[in-house]
Amino acid sequence: MGKRRFCLKYKGMDMIDEDLKGELELFRDNVKRFIEAEILPHYDEWEKADIFPRDIWNKMGEQGLLSVDTPEAYGGFGTNFLFSMVIIEEFTRANCSGLGVSLSVHSDIVAPYILNHGSEEQKQKYLPKMVTGECVGAIAMTEPAAGSDLQGIRTIARKDGDDYIINGSKIFITNGQHADVVIVVARTNLDVSGSKGTSLFLVDADNPGFKRGQNLDKIGLHSSDTSELFFEDLRVPASACLGRMDAGFHIMMNELPRERLTLAVGAVAGAEGVLAMTADYVKERQAFGRPVATLQNTRFKMAEMATDVRTHRAFVDECCRLFLEGKLDNTTVSMAKLGTTEMQGRVVDGCLQLHGGYGYMREYGVSRAFVDARVQRIYGGTSEIMKELISREVLA
Repeated sequence: MGKRRFCLKYKGMDMIDEDLKGELELFRDNVKRFIEAEILPHYDEWEKADIFPRDIWNKMGEQGLLSVDTPEAYGGFGTNFLFSMVIIEEFTRANCSGLGVSLSVHSDIVAPYILNHGSEEQKQKYLPKMVTGECVGAIAMTEPAAGSDLQGIRTIARKDGDDYIINGSKIFITNGQHADVVIVVARTNLDVSGSKGTSLFLVDADNPGFKRGQNLDKIGLHSSDTSELFFEDLRVPASACLGRMDAGFHIMMNELPRERLTLAVGAVAGAEGVLAMTADYVKERQAFGRPVATLQNTRFKMAEMATDVRTHRAFVDECCRLFLEGKLDNTTVSMAKLGTTEMQGRVVDGCLQLHGGYGYMREYGVSRAFVDARVQRIYGGTSEIMKELISREVLA
């Protein structure tokens, strides 16, 4: 699979639906085979280690699973957004959300930022290596005092001749241990307040002044490395600026629809995966001399959760279509992010309950799905922030 094993050349939006569906399903089958052969046999071990091996990035690159919608001119495959979403769906549905989140940050946040806002030199430098897995990407927004409110960022990039000197720290950075390049959000104009005066810089991890903190101890997504990052008198040339100077906040707002839609896609796929897992369990588990699946409470609960999942699947599919057409607005994608992640929380909780005491044991996959899902309502903008954004439009 991938450019070396399986060529997926997207034919454009004029491709008829059946042709696109066929290519997507063929691609999905290859993703599933890779997960079954290369990921699942080792995933429990990586979860216990709190990180997956660095060479997995290279294996995913060899199999064509990284930045699949990067244009061929930059070493990619020229597919569209839906192929990238197939990858996220299958990793999440297989209960490998830790690795799926790391992959998504690399392919669905960092690579599009560089593609959509980078200079030609930046694109040529980073994108081909991101496709192969030689270069792992991360984005450093969150700070100890600035989470969902990015206007509170305190990391500063001070101009010094033709360079900028960056000082500050970031926290909760996905791929922080593995990252080779990090998009760093920093203030470049201290004379203005709020969202103005913020810029983005591409920082190489081997740059003097770049320091990785500890791999943070999370309650879920254990195999995904999440780190503190520190910048101490880190010097970068002005050419390292991603997009226009002092336009960082505007760039971030433009890229939010894809980021939040990706989270929504993963939330639905994760709910579908744990629901299927639970259906198998309740048909096998005996209680009162018969399968748990024959009890009315079980049947009704499964029916409710299946309906909840399918309803949100329809909304996410609509949002994907709107995104491909360039019509997905921030209010709609905020609704998708809010609705799907809250739904995922309800479903994993209900599925764990149907497992009874075994659901609380780490040897059962539903326990991992439960803790992995909790952060979905926090990162990418908390549920409370989503409600605030939606209410502005509703009450306009």
